[in-house]
Amino acid sequence: MTLEAVLPVAISARHVHLTMANVERLFGPGHVLGVESPLEQPGQFAAVETVTLVGPRGEIPHVRVVGPPRTEDQVEVSRSDALRLGLEAPVRASGQLAGTPGVNLIGPIGTITLDHGVVLAKRHIHMTPDDARRLGVHDREIVEVAVDSRGRDLVFGDVVVRVSGDYRLEFHLDTDEGNAAGLHDGDTVRLMTPVIVRAQLRRTARPKGP
Repeated sequence: MTLEAVLPVAISARHVHLTMANVERLFGPGHVLGVESPLEQPGQFAAVETVTLVGPRGEIPHVRVVGPPRTEDQVEVSRSDALRLGLEAPVRASGQLAGTPGVNLIGPIGTITLDHGVVLAKRHIHMTPDDARRLGVHDREIVEVAVDSRGRDLVFGDVVVRVSGDYRLEFHLDTDEGNAAGLHDGDTVRLMTPVIVRAQLRRTARPKGP
């Protein structure tokens, strides 16, 4: 089994996934999302369209919509964004929306109120089944990822593996996490197995005292 692998990084800024019905409510009947730029994950794109998020304590304008439309609305923000909005958003994997707070969305044509759907996206790795076999991991497994950067080395725990033939190998984390580690889009990190983790902890341990 491969003990470590290099993973490309993608920093996920705040964004919104919408149902087709709410695309039309916000942008007009029959509206089709425009493509601003394709994303690395096949079939997904940053849309031309943006919305304003309005929470109990503040608002955030120009929040990008990500397409194509989904079967359920989901708003992904960082912890800093949630504090700005006045929301207690939990860390969740995509699609796990039960018990999450809602938010108001303002578009150029209309406004909608979501009664749930705001999350802090759980950091995760997209990979294909071939990637998973090569790396010796499986779908929904929790792993650790090591960051080697200038003065910001750290290990991210609680990283969930997501496996699908529709994915492309990529480590996703939000802007707060990326800033804490000094990471940018296109940087690389290392997937770590428990063997590597234990070895690193032993190497970095220091005795107490002078």
